[in-house]
Amino acid sequence: MAKKLLLVDVDCGVDDAQAMMMALAAPEAEVLGITCCFGNTTVDHVCKNVLRVLQVCNRMEIPVFRGASNSLLAEVNPQFTHFGGDGLGDAEDPTSPGLEHLQKEDAVHALIRIVNQYEGQINLVALGPLTNLALAVKIDPSLPKKLNKLCIMGGNMEGRGNRTACAEFNFYLDPEAAYIVTNEFTCPTFIAALEFTQENCLTTEYFRNWVNQDTEKARFMKKITAKWPQKQFFVSYDSYAMAAAIEENIITEYVKCAVSVELHGRYARGMLVLDTEDKWKKEHKVFLMKKCNLDRFKERLWNSLL
Repeated sequence: MAKKLLLVDVDCGVDDAQAMMMALAAPEAEVLGITCCFGNTTVDHVCKNVLRVLQVCNRMEIPVFRGASNSLLAEVNPQFTHFGGDGLGDAEDPTSPGLEHLQKEDAVHALIRIVNQYEGQINLVALGPLTNLALAVKIDPSLPKKLNKLCIMGGNMEGRGNRTACAEFNFYLDPEAAYIVTNEFTCPTFIAALEFTQENCLTTEYFRNWVNQDTEKARFMKKITAKWPQKQFFVSYDSYAMAAAIEENIITEYVKCAVSVELHGRYARGMLVLDTEDKWKKEHKVFLMKKCNLDRFKERLWNSLL
């Protein structure tokens, strides 16, 4: 059986790393490339983090491309520290590969080239701000029609945010890009929104057992999560979108409706807006993930560190 072809766009923090490692461990998936965007940290740190994950997984042959360093409107974004200043818990490793391992081609043109090369076959997995995707569709408006599907981690379903009162982190960092992608990508689109990931969380006991496996990958994960605040649950946000891209049946329930992104609201800028009553009469509807087969999800996450 042919492998699922993945193209992954990241702002590589800890949960991006977890999602990438899930994909790299999946025997039925092939990662064709990884495009990088600002988000959890600067784009240069993101690129270094991706290369570091690939090194740990012995997959340095996968090409990595540098992308957007700021939002479409070039709004000044402060440095975010929830995953440490470097995005991976400030757990530096002097043996990590440097930026000389990046491809010369930029992320946006690489994304367009790879999708056109494998027309109809690519599952595009977007795990950070959607800036690279928005730029790509403006250069090549036919791009969405050439994807098999798009899986996004971002947005929210109930107007409750984790960056502002009403906006989720990824969408808030570039609301215009999120608006463009949700309105112009008309391929089958699946969204793992903030509430879905939190409602399908795992236990801290699972997390402790997971990172305490006797493997190099587990030791790496334990190191980059050492400064995580202790909570009563564990959410690997980006891994849900990745799991959906690899295994369709792992998501067991969806909400299907048209969506858009609020750009002008005083309090709700960056909020994902759901047209559950079909008032807009938009032809394109997205699939918002609602329930997950947690046993299968836990198995995939566990295997990512073997």
